[in-house]
Amino acid sequence: MPTEILMPALSPTMEEGTLARWLVKEGDTVSSGDVIAEIETDKATMEFEAVDEGTIGRILVAEGTEGVKVNTPIAVLLEEGESAADISDAPVATAPKAQATAAAEVAPNGAGETAAAPAQPREGTRVFTSPLARRIADQKGLDLAQIKGTGPRGRIVKADVEAAADQPQPAAAPTAAAAPAPQPRPPLAANAEAVLKTYADRPHKEIALDGMRRTIAARLTEAKQTIPHFYLRREIRLDALMAFRQQLNDQLAPRGIKLSVNDFIIKACANALQQVPAANAVWAGDRILQLTPSDVAVAVAIEGGLFTPVLRDAHQKSLSALSAEMKDLATRARDRKLAPQDYQGGSFAISNLGMFGVENFDAVINPPHGAILAVGAGLKKPVVAADGSLAVATVMSVTLSVDHRVIDGALGAELLKAIVEGLENPLALLA
Repeated sequence: MPTEILMPALSPTMEEGTLARWLVKEGDTVSSGDVIAEIETDKATMEFEAVDEGTIGRILVAEGTEGVKVNTPIAVLLEEGESAADISDAPVATAPKAQATAAAEVAPNGAGETAAAPAQPREGTRVFTSPLARRIADQKGLDLAQIKGTGPRGRIVKADVEAAADQPQPAAAPTAAAAPAPQPRPPLAANAEAVLKTYADRPHKEIALDGMRRTIAARLTEAKQTIPHFYLRREIRLDALMAFRQQLNDQLAPRGIKLSVNDFIIKACANALQQVPAANAVWAGDRILQLTPSDVAVAVAIEGGLFTPVLRDAHQKSLSALSAEMKDLATRARDRKLAPQDYQGGSFAISNLGMFGVENFDAVINPPHGAILAVGAGLKKPVVAADGSLAVATVMSVTLSVDHRVIDGALGAELLKAIVEGLENPLALLA
């Protein structure tokens, strides 16, 4: 029996992708494990392997097609003895109930007309929804059973809930002690048509959003709206670190190793998370997960966006090992060759804009992380020495953005103090 090859979910959050390139053509024989296509997600271009063996009987989705939903048939695989003539007789996979219900809402008369309200699911029928969509629905007091999902297999996603929130809600039956009806909220942002109208008489060009930029916009909006940020700031004297780094680099030069200041920052943060284990934590919705290892993410800027690859068990690795791993991750990030396991996870992140001359800034926490360290440039500044005299030192400003649900003020201050001590006493990082 012909088998449909479905658009894969190459990461836990993937809902759609671009079929970037077919590596096979109709009539080609494939075996389990053969790479048959390249799929572009919001983060990377990844190879897609065949699960079964057979012959590619028909390609249903052309390469270069964007917005292909997960679990959409993209090709048909024929078993031994079957031909392309068998495809028309092949049974079509049964749509899940949520999807079938949505299809049944289309009115038989009048193109594009839909029923006034989605059909009620039977009692006990599961409503498939993303965690973010469920949270937004709870906040807005919406009944998920009344919302039609447009995601994979009829899953309710954030856009469905927001669209439902913009629709007028049916009035509740009056009661003796009815509370005043809540007033509708104004829209959070101007829609595209309103913005286009505003700038219609000004020269401009439109830049379409790719998957990465859409994901960045959604995640950072969610982060700033749902995470109670607070900020802790310190200045770090780097003169001892700079001298120690120069000494190490002179000794490591014959091995082709050159340590950066960022390598020391990664190590200092990893060690600090071990010294303050209560701060090595993430927010998990209804609980806090305290991690044992120090898995530190580092922001890497690429064209059109950024990645935060994760250095796992960073507290156990030498400075030279961290340096080599970071260079490899940064290179693969810029080539968009990172796998999901390379950038998912971690409890803490570092964003370093000092190399661009930025003196200080506040970084946005990358959920579910508990904190992120914003690193500024090291600058020569006048300081007061221990004996009270004036001196000149290389000073770097850092800001720790903290999720107050995970880390309280005193605990955040303790974590930042440990980071500062590690960088001002770099020899201890080797212990």
